[in-house]
Amino acid sequence: MGWFTNLVVVMSCVAGGLVLYPVQVTDIGAAEQAAVTVSGIVRLVHLLSFATAFGTAVWASFIGGIIMFKNLPRHQFGNLQAKMFPAYFKLLTVCCSLCVSAMATTHPWLSATRRERLQIVALGVSLFTVVFNLLVFQPLTVKIMKQRHKIEKDSGIGSEVGRSKNLEVAKSNPELAKINKTFGMVHGFSSLANIFCFGGLAFHSWYIASRMLL
Repeated sequence: MGWFTNLVVVMSCVAGGLVLYPVQVTDIGAAEQAAVTVSGIVRLVHLLSFATAFGTAVWASFIGGIIMFKNLPRHQFGNLQAKMFPAYFKLLTVCCSLCVSAMATTHPWLSATRRERLQIVALGVSLFTVVFNLLVFQPLTVKIMKQRHKIEKDSGIGSEVGRSKNLEVAKSNPELAKINKTFGMVHGFSSLANIFCFGGLAFHSWYIASRMLL
């Protein structure tokens, strides 16, 4: 793993540690009158991290990927995704780690309400699934994708835009049919993990909205 991947993994471990052994952040006494307080900074970091994670997840999952798939040759699309998704998962890991850490320090588990604990769990699910995607599913998906690309190139397909000729060729190519099954399974698990991550963030958005004064 690269140094940045190591860093985000450490951040996720720290976030988990803060849930189990929280360091509570509060403003007491005269500090409450200050224009900028420690808890205020923590809440700002939480909000910005959540907004970045949620917006990025919406774009990458439901907008950017679909546009690229419909307009790029399929192998080019796959190679671009292989470069984009590690950065996507690393960014989400950083943001989710900061969100979990902020919730754990402003709402320590032992004194938190049931509603607040649910939010910590939801953010924890998002963090866990994105780290698992970063370390397990994404590298495995890329590895299998490259193997499939090679088989497809040998069969003269992969340069088409949009709808794939893969399934038609796979009917007469057992090797391609076999790797299609493996790729579909691994990619499906990765997509499911991404949905769980997005679901945790979406659930937390309701909590933030309920506490906003407009």
